[in-house]
Amino acid sequence: MTTNEAVAGTQAIRTTTPPRWANIGMWVLQALLALTYLFSGVNKVGGEAQTVAGFDAIGWGDWFRVLIGVLELAGAVALMIPILSGLAALAFTGLMIGAVIMTIAVYGDLALAVIPATVGILVAIVAWGRRHRTTQLWALLTSRRS
Repeated sequence: MTTNEAVAGTQAIRTTTPPRWANIGMWVLQALLALTYLFSGVNKVGGEAQTVAGFDAIGWGDWFRVLIGVLELAGAVALMIPILSGLAALAFTGLMIGAVIMTIAVYGDLALAVIPATVGILVAIVAWGRRHRTTQLWALLTSRRS
Protein backbone atom coordinates (compact mmCIF):
# COMPACT_ATOMS: atom_id res chain seq x y z
CA MET A 1 0.00 0.00 0.00
CA THR A 2 1.07 3.55 -0.61
CA THR A 3 0.32 6.62 1.43
CA ASN A 4 -0.55 10.01 -0.01
CA GLU A 5 -0.83 13.30 1.81
CA ALA A 6 -3.20 16.09 0.95
CA VAL A 7 -3.11 19.39 2.77
CA ALA A 8 -6.39 20.88 3.90
CA GLY A 9 -5.72 24.28 5.42
CA THR A 10 -2.98 23.66 7.95
CA GLN A 11 -3.87 20.03 8.63
CA ALA A 12 -2.32 17.17 6.65
CA ILE A 13 -4.68 14.35 5.68
CA ARG A 14 -3.13 10.94 5.03
CA THR A 15 -4.90 8.58 2.70
CA THR A 16 -4.03 5.01 1.81
CA THR A 17 -4.47 3.76 -1.73
CA PRO A 18 -5.45 0.14 -2.36
CA PRO A 19 -3.04 -2.50 -3.72
CA ARG A 20 -2.74 -2.84 -7.51
CA TRP A 21 -4.99 -5.92 -7.79
CA ALA A 22 -7.72 -4.21 -5.78
CA ASN A 23 -7.40 -1.04 -7.86
CA ILE A 24 -7.83 -3.03 -11.09
CA GLY A 25 -10.84 -4.86 -9.68
CA MET A 26 -12.34 -1.58 -8.54
CA TRP A 27 -11.91 -0.05 -12.02
CA VAL A 28 -13.64 -3.07 -13.59
CA LEU A 29 -16.53 -2.75 -11.12
CA GLN A 30 -16.71 1.01 -11.73
CA ALA A 31 -16.85 0.49 -15.50
CA LEU A 32 -19.65 -2.08 -15.19
CA LEU A 33 -21.60 0.19 -12.87
CA ALA A 34 -21.01 3.18 -15.16
CA LEU A 35 -22.44 1.17 -18.07
CA THR A 36 -25.41 0.16 -15.91
CA TYR A 37 -26.14 3.77 -14.97
CA LEU A 38 -25.54 4.96 -18.52
CA PHE A 39 -28.10 2.46 -19.84
CA SER A 40 -30.55 3.31 -17.06
CA GLY A 41 -30.10 7.06 -17.52
CA VAL A 42 -30.65 6.87 -21.27
CA ASN A 43 -33.86 4.89 -20.69
CA LYS A 44 -35.12 7.46 -18.23
CA VAL A 45 -34.24 10.54 -20.26
CA GLY A 46 -35.36 8.89 -23.50
CA GLY A 47 -38.75 7.97 -22.07
CA GLU A 48 -38.63 4.19 -22.50
CA ALA A 49 -42.19 2.88 -21.95
CA GLN A 50 -41.52 0.57 -19.00
CA THR A 51 -39.45 3.25 -17.26
CA VAL A 52 -42.18 5.85 -17.80
CA ALA A 53 -44.77 3.43 -16.37
CA GLY A 54 -42.60 2.83 -13.31
CA PHE A 55 -42.22 6.54 -12.60
CA ASP A 56 -45.93 7.14 -13.27
CA ALA A 57 -46.63 4.66 -10.46
CA ILE A 58 -44.60 6.88 -8.13
CA GLY A 59 -46.79 9.83 -9.09
CA TRP A 60 -44.14 12.56 -9.19
CA GLY A 61 -44.36 13.27 -12.90
CA ASP A 62 -41.94 13.20 -15.80
CA TRP A 63 -39.67 15.86 -14.30
CA PHE A 64 -38.55 13.40 -11.61
CA ARG A 65 -37.82 10.63 -14.15
CA VAL A 66 -35.77 13.02 -16.28
CA LEU A 67 -33.95 14.42 -13.23
CA ILE A 68 -32.95 10.95 -12.05
CA GLY A 69 -31.90 10.05 -15.61
CA VAL A 70 -29.68 13.12 -15.92
CA LEU A 71 -28.14 12.43 -12.50
CA GLU A 72 -27.44 8.84 -13.54
CA LEU A 73 -25.78 9.98 -16.77
CA ALA A 74 -23.62 12.54 -14.94
CA GLY A 75 -22.77 10.02 -12.25
CA ALA A 76 -21.80 7.39 -14.82
CA VAL A 77 -19.24 9.82 -16.21
CA ALA A 78 -18.07 10.83 -12.72
CA LEU A 79 -17.51 7.17 -11.78
CA MET A 80 -14.80 7.05 -14.45
CA ILE A 81 -13.02 10.25 -13.34
CA PRO A 82 -10.54 9.25 -10.62
CA ILE A 83 -10.95 12.23 -8.29
CA LEU A 84 -14.77 12.10 -8.57
CA SER A 85 -15.20 8.31 -8.44
CA GLY A 86 -15.64 8.00 -4.67
CA LEU A 87 -18.08 10.88 -4.41
CA ALA A 88 -20.09 9.58 -7.39
CA ALA A 89 -20.28 6.14 -5.80
CA LEU A 90 -21.35 7.67 -2.50
CA ALA A 91 -24.10 9.65 -4.24
CA PHE A 92 -25.24 6.53 -6.10
CA THR A 93 -25.38 4.65 -2.81
CA GLY A 94 -27.88 7.21 -1.55
CA LEU A 95 -29.80 7.05 -4.82
CA MET A 96 -30.05 3.27 -4.60
CA ILE A 97 -31.25 3.40 -0.99
CA GLY A 98 -34.02 5.68 -2.25
CA ALA A 99 -34.73 3.31 -5.14
CA VAL A 100 -35.10 0.35 -2.78
CA ILE A 101 -37.41 2.30 -0.47
CA MET A 102 -39.55 3.59 -3.36
CA THR A 103 -39.75 0.16 -4.98
CA ILE A 104 -41.01 -1.41 -1.77
CA ALA A 105 -43.36 1.51 -1.01
CA VAL A 106 -44.89 1.68 -4.50
CA TYR A 107 -45.05 -2.00 -5.41
CA GLY A 108 -45.02 -3.63 -1.97
CA ASP A 109 -42.84 -6.42 -3.33
CA LEU A 110 -39.45 -7.19 -1.80
CA ALA A 111 -38.47 -9.28 -4.84
CA LEU A 112 -38.57 -6.18 -7.07
CA ALA A 113 -36.17 -4.43 -4.70
CA VAL A 114 -33.44 -7.06 -5.18
CA ILE A 115 -31.94 -5.40 -8.27
CA PRO A 116 -31.61 -1.87 -6.85
CA ALA A 117 -30.39 -3.36 -3.56
CA THR A 118 -27.72 -5.40 -5.34
CA VAL A 119 -26.57 -2.43 -7.40
CA GLY A 120 -26.60 -0.36 -4.22
CA ILE A 121 -24.33 -2.84 -2.45
CA LEU A 122 -21.92 -2.89 -5.39
CA VAL A 123 -21.77 0.90 -5.60
CA ALA A 124 -21.29 1.09 -1.81
CA ILE A 125 -18.26 -1.20 -2.25
CA VAL A 126 -16.88 1.31 -4.77
CA ALA A 127 -17.62 4.21 -2.41
CA TRP A 128 -15.69 2.43 0.34
CA GLY A 129 -12.88 1.37 -1.98
CA ARG A 130 -12.50 4.89 -3.36
CA ARG A 131 -12.87 6.72 -0.05
CA HIS A 132 -9.28 7.93 -0.41
CA ARG A 133 -10.37 9.75 -3.60
CA THR A 134 -13.23 11.39 -1.73
CA THR A 135 -10.78 12.46 0.99
CA GLN A 136 -8.45 13.90 -1.66
CA LEU A 137 -11.33 15.76 -3.31
CA TRP A 138 -12.42 17.18 0.05
CA ALA A 139 -8.86 18.30 0.77
CA LEU A 140 -8.65 20.01 -2.63
CA LEU A 141 -11.97 21.77 -2.15
CA THR A 142 -11.28 22.94 1.38
CA SER A 143 -7.63 23.93 1.06
CA ARG A 144 -6.89 27.63 1.19
CA ARG A 145 -4.85 29.03 -1.62
CA SER A 146 -2.54 31.89 -0.75
